[in-house]
Amino acid sequence: MIIRRVGVQALTMVAVAVLFLAGNSSAQTAVTSTQADQQQVMLTVYNSNIALVRDVRRVHLPTGQIELGFSGVAPQIEPASVQVVSRTAPKDFSVLEQDYRYDLLDPQKLLKKYVGKQITLVRRVTENNSTKEVPVKATLLADSNGLVWKVGDQIVTGMGADHYIFPALPAGLYSKPTLVWLVNNRFSGPQTLEADYLTKSVNWTANYILTLPAEKQTAALNAWVTINNQSGTAFRDAELQLVAGQVHRAAQEVRPMMRMQALKADTLGGLAGGVTEQPLSEYHLYTIQRKVSLPNNDSKQISLLGSSSIKFEKTFQVNGQSYYYYSPLQGGQPVKEPVQAHIKFKNSEANSLGVPLPAGVVRVYQTDANGNLELIGEDNIHHTPKDETLNLYIGNAFDVRAERKQTDFERLGNNLYEEAFQITLHNHKTEPISVEVNEPLGGQWTILNSNYKYEKISAFSVRFTVPVAAGGNSVLTYRVRIER
Repeated sequence: MIIRRVGVQALTMVAVAVLFLAGNSSAQTAVTSTQADQQQVMLTVYNSNIALVRDVRRVHLPTGQIELGFSGVAPQIEPASVQVVSRTAPKDFSVLEQDYRYDLLDPQKLLKKYVGKQITLVRRVTENNSTKEVPVKATLLADSNGLVWKVGDQIVTGMGADHYIFPALPAGLYSKPTLVWLVNNRFSGPQTLEADYLTKSVNWTANYILTLPAEKQTAALNAWVTINNQSGTAFRDAELQLVAGQVHRAAQEVRPMMRMQALKADTLGGLAGGVTEQPLSEYHLYTIQRKVSLPNNDSKQISLLGSSSIKFEKTFQVNGQSYYYYSPLQGGQPVKEPVQAHIKFKNSEANSLGVPLPAGVVRVYQTDANGNLELIGEDNIHHTPKDETLNLYIGNAFDVRAERKQTDFERLGNNLYEEAFQITLHNHKTEPISVEVNEPLGGQWTILNSNYKYEKISAFSVRFTVPVAAGGNSVLTYRVRIER
């Protein structure tokens, strides 16, 4: 056989079958299955950079002890997670051993395997404006810091060649990653075999586009899932499922995952056509109702959901800092504070949604006066169940400002203080707004007085909601007693 330097990956799987026989002399028969035997590929992708692969192939098996190989599996496979079963004759098919063979063939490894053996070097020689190939038989003595050859009775170094001719493929090298099982089989004939395994470097993320119209109080939300396949192999016409949630994995041990049984799924409002959702233990499973091909080193986007009539509200927030309450503020000038702009909407069926939303990035666009969409901010969301409210921070308001001034500070005794604050809000917009002022308070606290109503939102925080007229100002004042 002739193997050129640039043609190593073209080795046939017939040669691999020879390797199985050479690698385990106790096996009576070697059978190799390639991706051409695939009847079905099922892929469950988790958003934690792993995927569960179910590779179903139709293979003709004789009876007896067999060395069975599956080539074309993902190079990022987790070997401890592998299991293989016969769907045709499960009671007649038992596994004695399993190996993952990933010492892949390349020219350098091939040469190392032939140290001490004879091969043919082919050199191109040009004479009288014609080129011919001159074969030279040589024994490779060493492949360390250069090649050392024996040609006849001479030892030669630095002898180049245009290509090498090897008499056979040595044992232990594979053109593709291969799973190998030593099995006892008592059913002769074609069988449907399923190999299940986990592979790394397959991941998915959710990306959302929230479009706000210029005037209406309803928005459109569209979601896409982006699937990245860096596993080292392609998945053709795969039945695709996506799991949203934080799956816990053991640090020291990878346990084989059992095959998931098909569940009845109901299409919920908001999901794109051809996508269904269902709960799976503490997670959510999204099923793509058509086959999807995922080439290696590829990123593919699939539509997940869409809704065009989501009611939302824009809110403004000022968030204080806890260090305000440990000592008097220095200096007499007011402290300028950013006013955050937020978009809030509820993930409910009444609001044209009501489906579990996987974690991802929400990009918010708004239509300008010319009808063009402009990006106005983006935020990350966590996995969000139905009927929860999403609160997206899109940036700091340009036309709304806040100034804080500490107007009093008194020490009443050991660890007992009274402090007074004044927060001035300036609204330069042409419409009235409300601003949520969130104040963190340490220790045991009591609001002694304030000119706006307040709400205790946690043990150590209080919220004031302050209306501000268009083009106007509002001043929040409050006094608090704190015991630390």
